[in-house]
Amino acid sequence: MTAELTRGQNHPLPGARLEIRVSAGTPVLAGATLGDENGTVHGVEGVVHPGAPTLPGLEVSRQAAADHRLAVDLDAVPDSAHRVSVLLALPAGGSGPARFGAVAAPFVAVTGLDGDEVANYTLTGLEAESAVVALELYRRQGAWKVRAVGQGYAGGLAELLTDQKLPQAHQLAAIIHEAVASGLARSIPAPPAAAPAHRPEHGTAPRTGPSGTAGPVPPTSPYDSQGASGPGPQTPGAPGQHGAQQPYAGGPVGPGEPAAGQPAAGGPIDYSHPRRQTAAPPPPPPAAPPAEPGQPARPVAGDATGWSMEERLYNQVWGMFEDLARTTAAYRSAVDFADSRMEKELDQALSDPRNRIGGQGDAAREAARGRHAQLVSQAREVLDRDVAQLVAEAEVVEPALPAAFARWDNPVWHAYRVPMEIPMAVRLGDLHLPEADRIRVPMLIRLPLERGLWIDSGRSASLDGSFADPHEMRRLGLETAVAHAARLLAVYPAGEFTLHVIDPAGSGAQALTPLVRSGVLAAPPAQGAAGAAEVLARLTQRVDLVQMALRGGAPDALPPGLDTSQQLLIVNDFPHGFDDRAVNQLRYLADEGPAVGVHLMMVADREESAGFGPLLDPLWRSLLRLTPVADDHLADPWVGHAWTYEPPLVPPGSQVLQQVLAQVAAARGSWGR
Repeated sequence: MTAELTRGQNHPLPGARLEIRVSAGTPVLAGATLGDENGTVHGVEGVVHPGAPTLPGLEVSRQAAADHRLAVDLDAVPDSAHRVSVLLALPAGGSGPARFGAVAAPFVAVTGLDGDEVANYTLTGLEAESAVVALELYRRQGAWKVRAVGQGYAGGLAELLTDQKLPQAHQLAAIIHEAVASGLARSIPAPPAAAPAHRPEHGTAPRTGPSGTAGPVPPTSPYDSQGASGPGPQTPGAPGQHGAQQPYAGGPVGPGEPAAGQPAAGGPIDYSHPRRQTAAPPPPPPAAPPAEPGQPARPVAGDATGWSMEERLYNQVWGMFEDLARTTAAYRSAVDFADSRMEKELDQALSDPRNRIGGQGDAAREAARGRHAQLVSQAREVLDRDVAQLVAEAEVVEPALPAAFARWDNPVWHAYRVPMEIPMAVRLGDLHLPEADRIRVPMLIRLPLERGLWIDSGRSASLDGSFADPHEMRRLGLETAVAHAARLLAVYPAGEFTLHVIDPAGSGAQALTPLVRSGVLAAPPAQGAAGAAEVLARLTQRVDLVQMALRGGAPDALPPGLDTSQQLLIVNDFPHGFDDRAVNQLRYLADEGPAVGVHLMMVADREESAGFGPLLDPLWRSLLRLTPVADDHLADPWVGHAWTYEPPLVPPGSQVLQQVLAQVAAARGSWGR
């Protein structure tokens, strides 16, 4: 029976090998400290954290996530450690929440490796704290117990570690946050709370995973801006608002309506559209006819809540993404338990002198391996069943996706017309896991973009172990950037998306041909240092002007002729042709541009930029890294799996990209843009 602890309560632990599961409403970092009888941590070697994720008997996640699984083996913990303090903290320096009082109360549970829950604790009552000691595992008369602590610290990790008498508290806190920032840079932003990833069944129950277990409320994006400091680049709207809105009006407003972004009397700027509905969204369409008894339910495209079929499909795709992440996590946990159990049984067999001679030892080892194989087989059966269900769902969802969500080979592009409205999201590739290679999950990113994109043209190993030629990687990188840019142009209404290109040495002329020939560029690709400086100065000035207008509460006071459409700048062959001033302008555009409709897409090799030193580190972290070849560098926002990303390349010989760009150019011409 599970013990539901309140603050200060303790409970005996039944064994040494445990798993501590953390569920939070937003990405948090998890760690643990090893203290003596008084709780004192004597050095950084007694702290396990994302930058140093393993210690004897402890292992934590390498990144911030909404869910964590901490592996604990108390028998392997050093004899000098009498307290294992499990700590949680909000990432520092990001646009996410800055205090636990702004998010749902974190939930922690101690389980055996078989999944049976021993004790749990909900950390209520937190307000200004940004770090907290959630649980404490401690020795008492040779046995281990768990205590619910819930001690929060408004001063964050540095204050928490200082309270545990760690001499290098502030330095270690900085190292931990740096490691977390690097992890968040590779995490795919989850949908904002306004567009839940879980699908209510006819508005009554949350979406259940393939195994039938309901997941928690989906986390907000690690890049959402509803922290204590107020709204940032994007503010999620009410249900049905399709998430964040552009922070300034890109078109006319209706008669008698205030301009978007006009501040209320004495209040902050309201970025929401004045005509947005705030009622609950309608229920999903009627479900498919019931399946045969004993068979899984038949999948239906659009089986999710939302104001439109587009929103329903978006939520359904994210539900599939989360289901696959969680069922794979359950499989990996089961395999880890089987491995740990077999190792323990083999150790016990070898430690008994009677089993060292004769066939008893061989029989014991064979029995341990047999039980291991059985556990792994059972876990694989569950995973295969869940994956089969998701594959069936993907087979009906993929053909039903609109152009913004579809692959380039989807027939929907044959009927393409320039849209009249901005879609909720855009597809920037596919994701899959090695345990479930049969299914590809669309990687949908909300619009307008919250972060710029970095197309990594560096030397990379392909999935078959071979290495791509550096020149070939640069070519593939720019071709991938062109495909991304073409898709963004295609999903925006005519005149609402403007594309700029900087190609200092002219090395990308061939890859840029589709954009140049179609006439969709605002101007020919800028070349040379002077051309790059002119484009950067113009876009930097645009960001400054829009920011000043918003801060002054006068978004309609922008200079006449200012292009208020969304702007995308493609930078090729960085850092060649860029000086320190240009680098600072790029950093400024990456940090401040998305909030006012200016987005950055860099095609670059980070190693070639090493000459700039740490100046560029914040730039790389602020961009979402994508690759022109399949690579397992992205992480989900729930359990932090390493997902293999596949770029959305146009099929060989297909003319779909040229046809789409021709329609975009024709529509732009009719609008006089």
